[in-house]
Amino acid sequence: MRPALGDCRIYGKLRFMSRGNPLESTQEFIRRLPKAELHLHIEGTLEPELALHLAHKHGVALPYGSIAELRAAYDFGDLQEFLDIYYALAEVLRDEDDFYQLALGYLQRAHDQGVVHTEVFFDPQTHTARAIPFGAVVEGLNRAFTEAQRRFGMTHRLIACFLRHLSAADAMRTLDEVLEYRSLIAAVGLDSSEVGHPPSKFISVFDRARQEGLLAVAHAGEEGPPVYISEALDLLGVRRIDHGVRCAEDPALMERLAKEQVTLTVCPLSNVKLRVFDRIEHHNLKRLLEAGLRVTVNSDDPAYFGGYILENYLAVQRALGLTRAQLVILARNSIEGSFLDDDTKRRWMAEIDARAQDLTAS
Repeated sequence: MRPALGDCRIYGKLRFMSRGNPLESTQEFIRRLPKAELHLHIEGTLEPELALHLAHKHGVALPYGSIAELRAAYDFGDLQEFLDIYYALAEVLRDEDDFYQLALGYLQRAHDQGVVHTEVFFDPQTHTARAIPFGAVVEGLNRAFTEAQRRFGMTHRLIACFLRHLSAADAMRTLDEVLEYRSLIAAVGLDSSEVGHPPSKFISVFDRARQEGLLAVAHAGEEGPPVYISEALDLLGVRRIDHGVRCAEDPALMERLAKEQVTLTVCPLSNVKLRVFDRIEHHNLKRLLEAGLRVTVNSDDPAYFGGYILENYLAVQRALGLTRAQLVILARNSIEGSFLDDDTKRRWMAEIDARAQDLTAS
């Protein structure tokens, strides 16, 4: 196993950051660090204001009379309860412009919080099952990505996720549609209800996707057991694991993840909201980081889980006592774990180091 990433000595030029500035400046330090977001469901950025606006636009009856009532509904006990409201509210997303507005709202927030590159999930089956054309979803999202690149210089990759509670045959049909938009979609993923739906269910789908040149990721080890992480790596050929926090229950798996530098796209506020951890102070992110795993911080479904990427960084920094050097490592991990090319990764990591030094000196 390589030296723990939490040890500042592996980045000698960053060791000065252990001293840090007062806590009140930590938010600005995090915000100004360039970073990538690698675990973001675009449907999960549907804020109540936009949901009610689109419901009115399309004449969709929602059982909520106000923004406050809708926000109060974002109180759920587990993953399945969350998914129930998540899918119900997706009903208001109907046309290309809806997906454009949804994505642009997220991209503006992400830019304001220091995100320079984002790799965004979308759930085609959630929309095609409602007779929404696949093209309307992808083209609306792509309009927003193109605008964000022009306005902010933000780059992106789009990842089409298969809903694991549906059949592999349905996923294969969805893959046919994904391939029609191959130029706009970089990878496939696997999400939705984890328990009872192991990665092995989708071997043939992922084999075909990889043969077609698509990259692969998968949710594993959130509510599901550690063996789902191994299956995703060995049977689906994924490049990174979304969530993955239950790897801590299997020391051999932890050692493997550290040795192979498999990126884990951890979502701290989501994990607490969905009762994976009862409190943010009990989250294992710091333990995983110090064990040498390539951990990243992401927001998952931020409209539902109480915060975007900045709020997630702040939550773990304050609750777990992360040093500024460790915050920089998390930002570097996000770039290293992305699907950017190697030259671009090197440029951003150099920029992270330079920005961190400037921020600490100021």
